[in-house]
Parts: sequence; structure tokens; C-alpha cells
Amino acid sequence: MEISRLSVGALSLSRDLRTALRRARNLGITGVELDARRGLELEQMSQTGVRQIRKWIGDEGLVVAAVAFPTRSGYADADRLEGRIAATKNALKLAYDLGAQVVTNHIGDIPPAANQAAAESGQGEATAVPQWNLLVEVLSDLGAWGQRVGATLCAEAGRSSPADLLRVIAALPEGSLGVDLVTGSLLVHGHEPAAAVAALASHIRHVHLTDAVTGAFAGRGRAVILGTGQVELPGVLAALEERGYRGWMGLEPVDETDAPAELTDAIQQLRGW
Repeated sequence: MEISRLSVGALSLSRDLRTALRRARNLGITGVELDARRGLELEQMSQTGVRQIRKWIGDEGLVVAAVAFPTRSGYADADRLEGRIAATKNALKLAYDLGAQVVTNHIGDIPPAANQAAAESGQGEATAVPQWNLLVEVLSDLGAWGQRVGATLCAEAGRSSPADLLRVIAALPEGSLGVDLVTGSLLVHGHEPAAAVAALASHIRHVHLTDAVTGAFAGRGRAVILGTGQVELPGVLAALEERGYRGWMGLEPVDETDAPAELTDAIQQLRGW
């Protein structure tokens, strides 16, 4: 494959951003993913700070492929939701200011659209589930904000099933939510990654090429070094190519203590696929 679309999380290379950027450049790739929760002080990020980071990135010949904003809870969880919404909006604005168009996060557990239990038991009609209505309301708001500032929130496909994500996307205004396809996570949660590409193709805005092995139950597997697990990555890449995906593909080292060496090996593998 062509490696010009590969990116790597800066935080996996070093806690010091400038060191991480230098190491990313030495890997021979051009994209970096910044973490707005752990790698950057989002609340303290001034326009001067943004300009400084953009200069460091430009000096290394890199671009920001995506901004990660991994919240602890999802968007159907009412606990501290207002703060989570405000912080996500800040991350979307920061992504655009840094030259990226994508913010990645999980959206939390996806509830059913309606409670079918009463209808199925013959004791009443299906009723709307409040958590579902809340999720749709919040994601619609974030989608409108993202379109205003120029960046899109992308939900992880892996923790959330392709079918559930399609159900959410269909309930939202067009363009409100994209998909971050995480291949290893899909496998661990019982989904076939290449099939997920086919199902979600028109909504995929970012990809993380990760490998994994399954466990005894869905969700109980573990991440492994790229090329050593059960994900059929050549098939995933072929499916993405067939459907015209031209976005970034992120790499994530399993062992951050030797991340540069692991990433170098992964890049060499991908060159041959």
C-alpha cells in the first residue's frame, strides 16, 4: 500500500510533543494524531499555543491527521453531560485550528430506539427510550457545531457495532457523525472488519489499522502487534480501496516502550500489501 496516508498518535511516541513529532518524521510518515485529553491542555490552549504547535508540526513536514478526544462516558449518559458536550465542542474547534477535519471518540453504549418489550408481550405499544432521544439530541448538536467550525466527530466502529452506528447515523441530520473504523476493536467485539467496511463505507472518515486476537467472549480479546493477530488486514485494505477511501490510516503500537521499532516494522509490512 501507499504509506503517504499513514499516521501515528504523537502520544505513543513521547509525552513531549516536539520529541514525538521528530520521531514521527523519522518514521517516514506525514500524519500525526494529537490527543486533546492527555497530550494537550485543551482548556489552556490559546491561539498563540495553537500557532506554536502548528509551527512545530510544519517544521517537521507533518500534518495533523486527526485529534483524539477519548471521553470516559458516552453521549447518552446524563452524568456530567453538559461538560462533556462543551469539551467535545472545544476539541472540534481545536482540530480545525490545527488543520484537521476529524475528532475521534467512542459515543458510548447505543440504546434501542424504542422499548419493544411491552409490545412484544402484548401489554402495550413500543415506547421511546429516553437515552436514545438524548443521544440523538446531543449528537445532532455536536454535528451542527462541527459543521460550523469545520471538523466532524467520528464514532469508533468496534466498541459500537456497524449496525448500531448506521441506526444512529440514520437518525441524525446528514453529515452530523462520521465513523472511525478500528479494525482490531471490531474483531474483538465480534465483527468482521472487511464486512464493516462494506456496511459503513460512505460514512468512514478515519481508519485505525490495529490487530487483535479474540477471547472466549465478545469484547474479551486483546490487541497484538500488527500482522500477528487474526485481523485480515490485506482484505480490509482491499475493501477500503475498492470503495474509494482516501483518508488517513492510523497506526497504534501495542508496546509503547519500543514504539518506534514496532511502528517501523508495521510500516514495512504495509508497504508490501
